[in-house]
Amino acid sequence: MPPPPGAKSTSRSAAQSSADADRERPIHVAIIMDGNGRWAKARSLPRALGHRSGVNALKRTVEAAPSAGIDRLTVFGFSTENWRRPVAEVTELMGLLKSYVESDLDRLEREGVRVRIIGRRTGLAADVLEIIERAERRTAGNDEFLLQVAFNYGGQADIADAARRLAQAVKAGRLDPDTIDEAAFDRELSTAHTPAPDLIIRTSGEKRLSNFLLWEAAYAELVFQDVLWPDYGPAHLKAAVEEFRRRDRRYGGTGVDDVLATA
Repeated sequence: MPPPPGAKSTSRSAAQSSADADRERPIHVAIIMDGNGRWAKARSLPRALGHRSGVNALKRTVEAAPSAGIDRLTVFGFSTENWRRPVAEVTELMGLLKSYVESDLDRLEREGVRVRIIGRRTGLAADVLEIIERAERRTAGNDEFLLQVAFNYGGQADIADAARRLAQAVKAGRLDPDTIDEAAFDRELSTAHTPAPDLIIRTSGEKRLSNFLLWEAAYAELVFQDVLWPDYGPAHLKAAVEEFRRRDRRYGGTGVDDVLATA
């Protein structure tokens, strides 16, 4: 049966309006901040100075994010695999989290930024735990922007931890295993409080996720940028978001071009 008069134009208009709205809404961006060591090596500097310059890049990025149409930013600060690095470098990375929070917490609190740290708390020193808890506590009521730092985090570890909690609930009789679905599993992840990222950026030219947000990345768009993290700034972030806005996200279904072609 042919569609009624006006059905094609209505379908076309609805599809285009939906696509336009999706391109304009604020988005959740996650970043793998890669390249600090190579940046330092290229300048014959200690790796520690590369990491410190990376903190400055993070500050620039957080400040630029809202004007780029971003309302949630998740960054990979320290992975569960980073413990394998030399002790001096691990100590430096732990200290950088502390120095970043201590230097920027007043500004973040004042500007309505909520800070959340995801990842395992076990194994972290007492002073690191104290500053994590202080940052989360002082910004808990903010809702202008979410800065989420993955620290002592690994995607596989987070999935394993979620599975363990579900198994314990089943064993204790609190959960029927037949009720476990994707939503139930998602609720046990450390990222359960925020939607999955729309866009994942990796700097330095490498093209892999490196155990970052593996569950949450299912339908994220990936953008790989050939710039070392300490050199990252607002222009790079804007370019990545513009690339994201040009893409047609399908989530396993048909895209707007398919709808327009058949409408």
